[in-house]
Amino acid sequence: MELVTIAKPYARAVFKIAQQDKSQNDWKALLEAAASLVKDKQFQNYLDSPNVTKQDKEEAVQKLVARIINRKLATKENEFLSLIMDNDRTEVLPSILSLFDDQANTFEEAKTFQVISAYKLTATEEKGIVVSLSEKYNASVSIETTIDETLIGGLIIKLGDKVIDMSIKARTDELNLLLTTH
Repeated sequence: MELVTIAKPYARAVFKIAQQDKSQNDWKALLEAAASLVKDKQFQNYLDSPNVTKQDKEEAVQKLVARIINRKLATKENEFLSLIMDNDRTEVLPSILSLFDDQANTFEEAKTFQVISAYKLTATEEKGIVVSLSEKYNASVSIETTIDETLIGGLIIKLGDKVIDMSIKARTDELNLLLTTH
């Protein structure tokens, strides 16, 4: 099974907890610390060692994560790490972090979109895009614009892995594909 598939329920659960008690920064720090630990070769050798008990491994992870983030872990954070250890899922921690970040970016009240245009947008056009995206996503929106003359005309708007392609190039590529397949 793919790591992302395994990580999704964990990331959703952590994100839901973080939203409930407004602790997204704490959880992000914990996930970053835990992910960096499991990427360390020496620590991975320790976790893979049959000579170390599961309880000792669990305690080591909890203590090291607490030391890395420089604070005592909350009960829910310790329980989360215990669950990961009990289920032998340490290898999915980097994927959980990535998915958590994606969810946090999707649910943040302020969003920054990347807008790629075939030409330099006027202030009025930029404002129109901001207003439209603000209404659609019910959030405070800012945009970062770049110019790509290969688009011929239109726009590409990106937020994370979401892409809205309204470029003429995309339309001509689509038409070309239709003509070549029929």
